[in-house]
Amino acid sequence: MHREIQHWLLLLVFIGGLVVGGCDTQQAASIDSPSSPTPEQTSVPATQASSPQVNNNLPRLEGKATVVMTVKGSPITIEVDGNDAPISAGNFVDLVHRGVYDGLVFHRVVRDPQPFVVQGGDPQSKNPKVPVEKLGNGSFIDPATSQPRYIPLEIKPKGAATPIYSQTLNTAGISKPPELQHKRGAVAMARSQAPDSASSQFYFALADLSFLDGDYAVFGYVTDGMKVVDKIQQGDRIDSAKVTKGLENLKTGK
Repeated sequence: MHREIQHWLLLLVFIGGLVVGGCDTQQAASIDSPSSPTPEQTSVPATQASSPQVNNNLPRLEGKATVVMTVKGSPITIEVDGNDAPISAGNFVDLVHRGVYDGLVFHRVVRDPQPFVVQGGDPQSKNPKVPVEKLGNGSFIDPATSQPRYIPLEIKPKGAATPIYSQTLNTAGISKPPELQHKRGAVAMARSQAPDSASSQFYFALADLSFLDGDYAVFGYVTDGMKVVDKIQQGDRIDSAKVTKGLENLKTGK
């Protein structure tokens, strides 16, 4: 019984970390350590992109694409799945194609007391003068609008024709698991407590994390280079990220 209680306390710490970050009013999601501010201390953006009409203005990936992300000279190959997560996948591929991730820092790495995640994608981290401890609340600013781009929480239940938007599967009353699950090597969007607050920050799952399924949007998997992911340390930078296949499947909205 004591071990079971410890296990659930550990899960609560990890899940709590997923919805905690800095105090910026436009913060994106973060995965943090137990010493982070509590969720009550965190400001989050208002719900965005909660209707199909708004979603149509966002990039979509109609099919699959391959992204090669290089870290410290070593490649990580990611298969991005637009079939089951078209908006999350489209957002990521669009940002890769724009060069947004080039030079950004992995600002959170959680391996203890057990492997959890490696998180990066905060655009603020391109500036080397910004200390790592200040990162985790940045979003992609769309140059066309000069406003942050947020995307809706997007989770497709197993066997469903289309994803559920702007709510977790539990909130939607769906007991089925998602098509894209948090297996080791999963790539998913980080977000704050607000469902539709994901922007550019993403994370690699370092282990099977089934307790996150239905709450966070997986959009792809590492198909080669997981050993590289396992070696990433806090403060390491992304050398480059390139779309090597499937760019023609990216539709950049209306």
